Amino acid sequence: MKARSIAIAGFLGAGALLVVLYGMWTSRVHAPARPPASLAKLVPVEKVAAVPAVAFEGADGKRHALSDFRGHYVLLNLWAVWCAPCVKELPALARLQGAMAGGRFEVVAVDVARGTPKDAADFLKSHDSVKLTPYIDPNLMLMRAFGAYGLPMTILIDEKGREIARAVGPAEWDAPESIDYFKALSAKAPS
Repeated sequence: MKARSIAIAGFLGAGALLVVLYGMWTSRVHAPARPPASLAKLVPVEKVAAVPAVAFEGADGKRHALSDFRGHYVLLNLWAVWCAPCVKELPALARLQGAMAGGRFEVVAVDVARGTPKDAADFLKSHDSVKLTPYIDPNLMLMRAFGAYGLPMTILIDEKGREIARAVGPAEWDAPESIDYFKALSAKAPS
């Protein structure tokens, strides 16, 4: 009788251990990673959808589209030289880009002011943000396409070109836990 009770207790204990271990394993596999507290403003969208096919201009004078970055996670940041919170967060975005260099992640910071690519490049250089590639959208097509009502606005786009989260207002893009979050996110195998 005592041996039977011990066997049953051992069986139940092993079953409980399997439930706990399976729960830990599946939570990483099945549940999407949540942004850390430093990225509290980065809110997952309710419905994942393809981003609009809108073109913007690069420092090279050529037209670019978000589809050019397919296969990479993109942090699309809409900013302007007259937007104080935008200007304040540009160096953090540049540090994030530097920390993510060589991977499947790109910070695409687009100036929506009415300047030229050279103006944007000079501005980024003078604000400790040279790691960011200068892009401009003087016609505000990105703002219209994403329904931006304020700046800065930042859109997180997955490797398939779908919006998965957005932030209105500045965030701590270069906090260590933010960088770790983006590294883990972009290191995942394509879904």
